[in-house]
Amino acid sequence: MPSLTLISHPLCPYVQRAVISLSEKAVPFKRIDIDLSQKPEWFQAISPLGKTPVLKVGDHSIFESAVILEYLEETEANPLHPADPLARADHRAWIEFGSAVLDDIAGFYSAPDEAAFKARVVALEAKFGRIEQRLDDGPFFDGDRFSLVDTVFGPVFRYFDVFDLVGDFGVLADKPKTHGWRSALAARPSVASAVGVDYNMRLEAFLRGRQSHLARLMR
Repeated sequence: MPSLTLISHPLCPYVQRAVISLSEKAVPFKRIDIDLSQKPEWFQAISPLGKTPVLKVGDHSIFESAVILEYLEETEANPLHPADPLARADHRAWIEFGSAVLDDIAGFYSAPDEAAFKARVVALEAKFGRIEQRLDDGPFFDGDRFSLVDTVFGPVFRYFDVFDLVGDFGVLADKPKTHGWRSALAARPSVASAVGVDYNMRLEAFLRGRQSHLARLMR
């Protein structure tokens, strides 16, 4: 197999998906972090959307995290998708749902004023309410089996490790199955090791530097 190189940003949740999948599959890879505020020319040449992650497979480059995850499913051992086609389709749909949650999280930490901030809290609480209804006995999304949906929500819950230091916004309140899932993902070695030891510090600095309601609360 060609060598794999993951082009990364230290805070990107979509990069974390790929890292977790590669770790679960025990696939060796090289990781290169870039500064997205000053994108190298070589990166712009291989990333048509200018976003991370990009997976270099030998001399070929694959962009978009969902495509990277599917490529790894098709080419590497230790599948994370269910074998049943209907269950697999269901998981793919929840992966898209996870991306929608990330969009709301971005809106939450970017909201310019209290009204916009509260609207994002309501949106996030509603989405996690749907997740609470979907979850079963755990510990993971699909019971005992770690899946690609878990690779998506590990980075989602990681945001709340920092948000919780600012305040309790009620997003995850009264959702015991969601809390159990969050704890199981945090304890998973592939999830824990998907970011650097300075991740929380980097994220906190990023959030404080924004012109947002959350940044004012942090200050």
